[in-house]
Order: sequence, then C-alpha cells, then structure tokens
Amino acid sequence: MHFSWLLFAAVVLIAWGASGIFQKLASNEISSESNMFLLALGYFITQPLFLSGRPLSSYPTRAIIFGLCVGLLSNLSAWGQFEALKLGGTASIVSVFTALYPLPVVLLTPLVLRERITAVQGVGVLLAMIAVVLISWGPGPSTPRAAPIDLV
Repeated sequence: MHFSWLLFAAVVLIAWGASGIFQKLASNEISSESNMFLLALGYFITQPLFLSGRPLSSYPTRAIIFGLCVGLLSNLSAWGQFEALKLGGTASIVSVFTALYPLPVVLLTPLVLRERITAVQGVGVLLAMIAVVLISWGPGPSTPRAAPIDLV
C-alpha cells in the first residue's frame, strides 16, 4: 500500500489543529465577521502557492460550479464555527463537533456518489458521535471573556 497521502493528511491534522487554537483566540477578541475577513485575506495570501498554471476557463463549467459551491459552503461553515466560538463555545468542544463534518458525506454517499458504507464505517460514525457527547459532558468554561472588537 502506498502512503504518500499520509504526509498531506499530517499537514491537514497539524494545520487544522493549530487553526482551531487561533480561531478561539481570535474569536475572544473580534467578531465572527472580522474573522471571516481575515480568513479570506489568509486565503488570498496563500493562493499563489496553489495556482496550477492552467487558466480557469480550461476547466469544465460543471467543475467550476462545484468548486464555487465548495468555497461558499466552506465559508458558511467557517463563519458558523467562529460564531459558535464567539458565543462561548470552548475550542475543545466546538472543534470536535465541527470535525464531524464528514458525517453528512458518509450518510449521503450511497445516494449521491453511489458508494457503499461498510459496517466498520457505520460503527466509526456511531463512535464519533458518542465521542462528541462524551467530550461535551461536564461544566462549561468559567472564565469571563473580553467583548469582541470589530475590525470591519
């Protein structure tokens, strides 16, 4: 089995892990809308690293529409995560809960992509949901937070 994907998966794990910490730190100080502006700025700054060299017009229209849907939904979900953190959610719970985003994919895969869900995958989904409940169990944060500062 070839594991070259493991390097990229490790980058995702480390980058999203660090991102979750910075999201909470930023959400303690600024509004979700300001966080969204800074997220877009961060995307803009890193974009030159990922350009393929092919003009956008060389891709099928359908693929471009799917890509735009990904961008719109990713931004909507990022805003939701920022808002959950701003409203007092702890990073340890909000991040774990939102990390269940593959759940709708797993559940819709048989209908949309015509892929099968194995029993092991089904058990994995169930255990992930149980894990969120167990991690969420207990008292919430007790430290007061500063009021958000609007940048935009």
